[in-house]
Amino acid sequence: MTFDYDLFVIGAGSGGLAAAKAAASFGASVGIAEHEALGGTCVNRGCIPKKLIVYAADFALQNQMAHQYGWSQCDNYFDWTRFTKLVDKHLDNLNDSFSKQLQKAGVDLIKGYATFIDDHTLEVDNRKITADKILIAVGGRPNLPDIPGIEFAITSREMFHLPYLPKRFVVIGGGYIGIEFASMMNAFGCKVTVINNDQLILSGFDDDVCADIQQSLTKRGIRFFHNSTAKEIKLCEDGLLVKIKADKQATVAADTILVATGRTPNIEKLGLEKVGIELAEKGTIKVNEYNNTNIENIYAVGDCSSSLQLTPVAKAEGEAFAKTVFGKTPKTVNYNEVPTAVFSRPEGASYGMTEQQARSEFGDDVESFKTEFKSLLSQFGGSDEKTLIKIIVKTENQQVLGAHMVGEHAADIIQSLGVAIRKGITKQDLVESIGIHPTTAEELMTL
Repeated sequence: MTFDYDLFVIGAGSGGLAAAKAAASFGASVGIAEHEALGGTCVNRGCIPKKLIVYAADFALQNQMAHQYGWSQCDNYFDWTRFTKLVDKHLDNLNDSFSKQLQKAGVDLIKGYATFIDDHTLEVDNRKITADKILIAVGGRPNLPDIPGIEFAITSREMFHLPYLPKRFVVIGGGYIGIEFASMMNAFGCKVTVINNDQLILSGFDDDVCADIQQSLTKRGIRFFHNSTAKEIKLCEDGLLVKIKADKQATVAADTILVATGRTPNIEKLGLEKVGIELAEKGTIKVNEYNNTNIENIYAVGDCSSSLQLTPVAKAEGEAFAKTVFGKTPKTVNYNEVPTAVFSRPEGASYGMTEQQARSEFGDDVESFKTEFKSLLSQFGGSDEKTLIKIIVKTENQQVLGAHMVGEHAADIIQSLGVAIRKGITKQDLVESIGIHPTTAEELMTL
C-alpha cells in the first residue's frame, strides 16, 4: 500500500518536533499536524515564559540586596503589561523559528487537529491523510479539581495572560509548577498562600530539598496550608474566597487563584477507540520501552504517554523513536538518569536517587553527606538563608547514587554533575578534585 507519508506526527511540541526532524534526517517523508502554536506547552505556556518571569522576579530580589552592596536606594516600578508583551514577542520569534526548521528539514506542517479514522488514516481539517507510521505527541493540560467555583480559578495556561499583578495570590497545589509561580509572585510583592495536600511541598524531590525550600519560602513571607485541600471557591465583592479543608477549617481571600494540581493527557478528541489503543491506569497512552503502543505502527511520546512529564524527556523520546524506527538503531530512554529542577527562589535541583529511594533499594548500604552554608553572595545581606548540597552514596564502593542542591545556580551545577554520576563517579573522585574558588560548586569537593 502506498501512503502519503512514511511518518505522520500529531502534535508539534518538544517531542513531536524532535521526532519529525530526526525522522526526516533519516530520509523519511514526514508530515506533522498542530492546531495551536508550534513548540507545545513548554515554549508557549510553560518552561520558556515561566523562566522569563523568574528572571523578571529576580530583579526585584536583587534590588532588595543592592543597597547592601553599596547601591543607593531608589524607587522602582515593574510594568507587568510591558513585560508580557515582550514575552509574547519572544514566543512569536520562537514559533517562526520552529516553522523554518520544519521547512528546512522537509517536514510538511499542516494546521489543524488530527483524529484517527483507522490505524493508517487520519483526518486533519476535513482532509484525509495516510501514513505508514503515526506518532502521537499531543502533550497534556492542567487538571481542574471538581469543586464548586472552580470556574473562577486559572491554570498555568492563563498565568501568562493576567491583565495585572494580583495583590493576593493563592496557589492550589504544592508541586514544582505551583511553587515556582508562588515564588515569582512573592518576589513581585504579592501576598501569596499555598494550599498543599501533603506535609511537604515538591513531592518526588529529596526530603531535605523539599524542607529547605519550604522553610526558605516561609521566611520570605509565603503562607502554607499543609495536609489541606481547597473545598470551595466563592466570588465576592472584594475578589475571591477559598474555603480550605484541613484539621482546622479556614478561608483565604484572593484576587487570583492558580490551580496547579497535575496534568492530564490531551487525547479525548483523537479517536483512539477507533483503532483500539490501550491506555495506562492514569489515562495516559500505554507504550513499551520503544514508545510503541499496542498497535504495531502507532507510537506515542511526551506527556500523553506513560512516562515522565518533562520537556527534555519528551525530546529524548522523540529522537529515540526516530532512531529506532527510521535509523534502524534501537534506542531507549533511561528514566533513572533525568535531572530535575524547580526554579523557585531559592532554586532546587536533583539528579539520580533521593535518599528515600536509595535506602528503599539498598537498605543500610547507603550513606548521605550534606553541607549547609551561607553563600558569598548573601554575606552582605541580612538573610540567614543557606545553600544546601547533598549526595547519596552506596557504602560498598562509594559510588554516588544521587546529588541534590538548593541555592544559587543549583540547576546548572547539578546538570553538569549528573554527567559524572552517570559515568559512575565516586565520593573519592569528588574529594580528590580541585574546585574553582570562590564558587558554590567547590563545596562538593568538601563533602
